[in-house]
This record gives sequence, structure tokens and C-alpha cells, in this order.
Amino acid sequence: MAGTRSSARQGAADEALIRTLYEEHGGALLAYAIRLTGDRAAAEDVVQETLIRAWRHPEALTEARGSVRGWLLTVERNLITDRFRARAARPAEVAEVSEAMATVPVQRDHADTVVESLVMMEALEQLSPDHRAVLDSIYFQGRSVAEAAEQLGVPAGTVKSRAHYALRALKQSYAGRTGTLKGAVA
Repeated sequence: MAGTRSSARQGAADEALIRTLYEEHGGALLAYAIRLTGDRAAAEDVVQETLIRAWRHPEALTEARGSVRGWLLTVERNLITDRFRARAARPAEVAEVSEAMATVPVQRDHADTVVESLVMMEALEQLSPDHRAVLDSIYFQGRSVAEAAEQLGVPAGTVKSRAHYALRALKQSYAGRTGTLKGAVA
């Protein structure tokens, strides 16, 4: 029975100690923690942990050992430092994938473009020099039919017919080569 009373008295004394510490130093502790963390909720957690440490080490709270507020602020700073170090030691968290991000269409592989351009270059090499010159002038250099005719020294009608037959030959050559490539891959 005597143990119960002393335990009850000790509990009341501990509660009074923490209450007094909070009333005297709580504002300063909270302001300091907010300044260091930048987050009020985290700062409140640190203040609470600081007061728990004070409750566990009441011998450090005597003026004979130094400033009580200084000890509390040092404990608080150490707790915040430990939190930052623990957070830095963990790998970075990956954000959750939203539905919008999950439905991003798959882009074509650039290898297909490279293969298609190689096939097109081979098909262009199969054309006659006259047909290739017309396509080069109109499509690669961006000239009009009249400008291409003047550059090549042929009538505009000839440029049109050469372009028509050159494109038809390219289409046939390109279709044959890509069909062969797709058959080989499959």
C-alpha cells in the first residue's frame, strides 16, 4: 500500500514537472523546432519527444547543471538532426502512379525509324539519276515544280511525270523491302 502511494505521488510529480516545463519553455521549443523543420506537425512531435526525454532524465533539469532551456533546446536540436539523418539514409520514395500516367501510350521504338530510313535510302538508290534528281529537288530541297524545272533544265511537265513515276517506283520498292523485313522478323 505504501508503494502505491509513493507511485501515485511520483506520477503526480512527473506530471507537474512536464506541465511546468511545457508552460515555461513550450513556446520557445515549438518556435525553434518549426524554424528547423519548416513543418508545424513535425515540430510538435519533436517538442513532445523532447519533453519525454526530460521526463526520463529529471536529473538534467536542475539549474546547478546548467540552463534547463539550453538542455531542452540541445535535446530538441539533436532529435531534429537524427530525423534528417534517418530520412537521408532511406531511399527516395517513389510517387504513386496515377491513372493518367498509367495510360500513357507506348511510343514507337526509334529503331523502326532507322530501319525504315535505311530501306528508303536503298530504294532511292535503285531509281534512275533523273528520277532521283527530281525527287531531291522537289522533296528534299523544297523547290516548286517550276523551280525544279529551271534548275534541272527540263520542262515542268517532264518534272511532274518524272516525280510521278519516281514515287510509284519508290512505293513498289519500299513496299517489297518492308514486307520482306517484316516476314524475316516474324
